[in-house]
This record gives sequence, C-alpha cells and structure tokens, in this order.
Amino acid sequence: MDHIDRALLARLQQDATQSYAALGRAVGLSAGAAHERVRKLRERGVIRRTAADVDPAAVGGGVLAYVTVDSTSWMGDAAESFAALPEILEAHVIAGSASVLVKVRTATTEQLQDVLRRLYAIDGVSGTRATVVLETFFERPVSPLIADQE
Repeated sequence: MDHIDRALLARLQQDATQSYAALGRAVGLSAGAAHERVRKLRERGVIRRTAADVDPAAVGGGVLAYVTVDSTSWMGDAAESFAALPEILEAHVIAGSASVLVKVRTATTEQLQDVLRRLYAIDGVSGTRATVVLETFFERPVSPLIADQE
C-alpha cells in the first residue's frame, strides 16, 4: 500500500459517496485510475464495507457502555453467543483480569440492565462490570495515514 492508496482511504473515510473523479483529483489520478485503486483495495480486504455514519442517539442508542466480562472458561469460542445480542456493537477477547470487552448501545439504562442479564446466560460468563459513558469527546476511524506520519 503506497501513499496514494492511503490518501484515497482517508478521503473515502471522510465521504464515501464522492465520485471517482473527485477522488482522483484529490490524489492526482484520473477517475479511472482512482476507481481501479479502490477496486483493488476492496479485493484485498482493505476496504471491508461502505457504511453511513448514523447518530446513535437519533435512532434510539443514546446509552453507551463498555462491559468487561469475567468467565470461568476460555471465551474465544463464544463469538456467536455475543453476536446474537444485537445491542452489542463490538466484542473483543482481551488480556487482563477480564476475558471479554464488549461495546453496548441501548436506549435506556433499563435496556442495558437487560443486556447484562442476557450476558450471564452465555455459557462460561461468571460476572460483568459495566462502565456507562456520560459524554463522548470524539470518535475517529483508524487513520490510513499513520504510516506516512512516522
């Protein structure tokens, strides 16, 4: 991946709806060359998907919590169980005192409590600790330009 691919990725993260002509102009390529580069980035799995950035509160996801999950056994094989809970946006096997870290969005704290109850139904889960986010300063996607900044 070269600096042009990284610049294309940065532009697409800002606005994935821009035309290939606009992308090409921004990085010094023709529309066709920009299209070909983006196609190759998709084929290689660098671009996993194109999505809209939706305001969670506007669609009933105003409560954000990070939950650490304790277990009595290895949880690395429990991905499907965590994915079955639609309120869980991310789940990560982690090192440390807990086994899994999940990111949860709900409309209310009562719904968050229900998610915590359902987590306990997952085989091997022995405890949870929830941290409710009061305010988010910022969220950012991974920067494709990190390698260029070193």
